[in-house]
Amino acid sequence: MSLIELKDIHKSFYGVEVLHGVNFVLQSGSVHALMGENGAGKSTLMKVIAGVHTADSGKVFLDNKEVEISSPAKARELGIAMIHQELSSELEMSVAENIYLGREPGRFGMVDYRQLYHQTDELLKNLGIHLNPRTKMKRLRVADQQMVEIAKAISQNARVVIMDEPTSSITDKEVDNLFNMIRNLKSAGVGIIYISHKMDEIFQICDEMTILRDGTYIDTFKALEVNEDILIRSMVGRELGTQFPKKEVPIGETLLEVQHLTRAGEYEDISFKLHKGEILSFTGLVGAGRTELMHSIFGLTKPDSGKLILNGEEVEFKTPRDAIQHGIAYVTEDRKGEGLVLPMSVEKNITIASLQSFVKSGFLQKKKEADVVTQEVASLGIKVARTSMSVKALSGGNQQKVVLAKWMIAGPNVLIFDEPTRGIDVGAKAEIYKIMCDYVSKGNAILMVSSEMPEAMGMSDRMIILSNHRCSGELNRNEFNQEAIAQMQFKFMQGKQ
Repeated sequence: MSLIELKDIHKSFYGVEVLHGVNFVLQSGSVHALMGENGAGKSTLMKVIAGVHTADSGKVFLDNKEVEISSPAKARELGIAMIHQELSSELEMSVAENIYLGREPGRFGMVDYRQLYHQTDELLKNLGIHLNPRTKMKRLRVADQQMVEIAKAISQNARVVIMDEPTSSITDKEVDNLFNMIRNLKSAGVGIIYISHKMDEIFQICDEMTILRDGTYIDTFKALEVNEDILIRSMVGRELGTQFPKKEVPIGETLLEVQHLTRAGEYEDISFKLHKGEILSFTGLVGAGRTELMHSIFGLTKPDSGKLILNGEEVEFKTPRDAIQHGIAYVTEDRKGEGLVLPMSVEKNITIASLQSFVKSGFLQKKKEADVVTQEVASLGIKVARTSMSVKALSGGNQQKVVLAKWMIAGPNVLIFDEPTRGIDVGAKAEIYKIMCDYVSKGNAILMVSSEMPEAMGMSDRMIILSNHRCSGELNRNEFNQEAIAQMQFKFMQGKQ
C-alpha cells in the first residue's frame, strides 16, 4: 500500500533548479533507498517531505490524500520524522531534553524531569542504546549523538521515518542495533526512506531503490532484481572502473616522524614514520584514539609527552597555524564544526587558509583569488551556482570538497585526511582517490583515518591499527588481511591483552 507519494516535484535555489519533476513512492512497512551522487537532490527531496523546504510545484500524497507540508511542525503532525545527515543537537542540553524537546512531559507549564528521565531511560533501553538520559550532549561522542538523533525520531511514533546517512558516525555494532530497530519499525507498518552511499547496507536492509541524477528521477529497482554495478551506472551515468585507483608511487625518505606520543586518555606511546610518496592509514574502532592523535599532530591539542620530527628537525606545534606554516594540513571529519565557516562564501572558505598569498602591498588581489577558486571548483567538481554563495547552502559532499580545495591551494607537504569520503557518493569518492594519488606522486604524503575498511585497504601503502588508544599492529600493503586487522582492533580491548 502506498504510504507517501511525490509527483512532479520541482525546487529551485538562487535561480538554479535542483529538482526537475521528481517522482517517488514509499510503501507501508518497507525500506526504500534514495540514491545518487552528491548534488543529485536526495536531501533536498527529503527536506520537502519533512517540511524544511516547500516545493515550487508538484504534489505530495499521504494515504492517497493530497497534503501540504508547510513546516517541520506540520510534517511531525502528519507522522513524518527525519534524521538529518548533519547533527543538530542542543549541546548544552541533556540526552533526555534533546529527545523530547518541545514534547516534554509536565503540567502547568513546568517540565516533569522525573518523568522525562524515566521515559527516556525506557526508550533507550528498548532501543539497546546505553546512555544516561541526564548526560549533556556535548559530553557524548559524535557516534552517541547520532544514536540520540535516531532515538528522537523513533520516539515520535512516526509513520514515515527519513534516515539521511544514519550510519556515517556509528560503529558496526551500533549499525546492527540500528538495523534491528528498522526491522521492528517495518513490522509495525512504518515506511522508511534510507539515504546512504554504503552499498552493503543498501542491499542488507532495503526493499527498493530509487535513483536520482542531477535532480532528475532515473529509475526505481527492487532490491532482489538489481546488483551494485547497475546501481552505480544509474547513479553516475558512466562506468567507474577500478573502485580504488591506487597508483604505485616510489616511497621516498622520511618526511614526518612521531616518537612515543602520549596524551592521557586519548592515545598512548604512538611512534611511526611517514615517508614521501606514502599514504599511511590509521584504522581502529570508534574511540580508539585515531582522530585525537591527528589533532595533536596538527596542533589542535598538546601531547603530554613525545616528539614530532619534520624533515629531520624536531618541531612543536602549539597551534594549527604552526602546523600550517610547516606544511601540514588537516581535512577534518567534522566539516561543519571544524572545517568550514558556514556563514561565509564558498570562495572565502577556499582561500581562508592561504589568504596571505593573495595580498600584495597590503591589498587583496581579488582577480587572482577568484581565478584560483574557479580553478579548484572545476578541478574538484564542486557543484555550486556561484562561488559567492554561502557554503552552508551546499550539499554535504560538496562542502567536503570545499575543505579539500582550501588545503590544496595552501600547498602542504603532509595532508591529514580524517574520514575523507564520509557522506560522499561513489563518483566523488573515485575523484578524491585520484586526487590523493596525484598528491603523493609529487613527493607529498598522506595520513589517513578511515572507518571504511575497503577504503583503508584499497588506498593505503601501509596501515597502523589502534586498539584502546595503543598501537596494536602495523601492516604493509602486501600484508593486508581484513580478519587480521579486525583481531588487532580488539587486541587491547577490555579482557584482552
